[in-house]
Amino acid sequence: MKKRNKRARPLKQLIVLAIFAVVCAGLLASSIGRNEFSGPHKLILEVLGTAQSGFSGLGGFGGSFFSSYVALWGVRDENARLREEIKKYQVANIKYREAQAVNLQLEMLLDLKKNLPPPTLAAMIQGRDPSLWFKTITINRGTADGVAKGMPVVTVEGIVGQVLDTGSHYAKVLLANDSNSAVEVLLQESRVQGILKGNGTGYIMHYVLKNNEVKVGDQVVTSGQSDVFPAGLPVGVVSKVSNSERGMFLEIEVEPAVRFSQLEHVIIVMKSNQLAN
Repeated sequence: MKKRNKRARPLKQLIVLAIFAVVCAGLLASSIGRNEFSGPHKLILEVLGTAQSGFSGLGGFGGSFFSSYVALWGVRDENARLREEIKKYQVANIKYREAQAVNLQLEMLLDLKKNLPPPTLAAMIQGRDPSLWFKTITINRGTADGVAKGMPVVTVEGIVGQVLDTGSHYAKVLLANDSNSAVEVLLQESRVQGILKGNGTGYIMHYVLKNNEVKVGDQVVTSGQSDVFPAGLPVGVVSKVSNSERGMFLEIEVEPAVRFSQLEHVIIVMKSNQLAN
């Protein structure tokens, strides 16, 4: 019996709702043409108006939500497009800055060539020797371009080294800071001369007598006494001076003018006596 009562409840509720709807419809129909509504009519109107307002608000919310959702997708697409545009501009800016930097280096090299004895030849760094025994670089010029062993190599900042070995289209350059390198130099202000040798990172200036005045910050340039580097090329700056009790010479450390780890372009001074060999 209980199960039957439970099953009968939904049916009874539907019947009650149907009767209520019929009554409401009848009351509304009977009110057509009247100037005023009775109490029951007003109550039904309030109930139906509230229900309609709820459905209308729900529909408006749904429409607004859908419009916002579609607009949000449009914003996402626009953001994605703008991000791609920004990436393109960033790449273009990097390329422009790189081209500008290279162009500036080449302009400075052209100015340097005007102050060097001709003929000269520009070259690019192709590689660096990873061994611990020699400080060398490889350039993209060789015997096909007239490059020969012993030719001096310089850059805007100062001396780089000498051509150590050559191939048809490439050459190896022994850097001036290599321990096997030696360059005749002088202190630009006092004109005191000495021999500059590399120590792997910088230079040591040898054979300067203790009775000479040498100060930290003195500029060191090539003397031109040998037949390798032209006179007056920048070499470095005195970074330390030691006057030991033993010996007759000062111990002078020199910081290179050239940043060897950042070399990109160099100039080969193609001296005529070297080309004749």
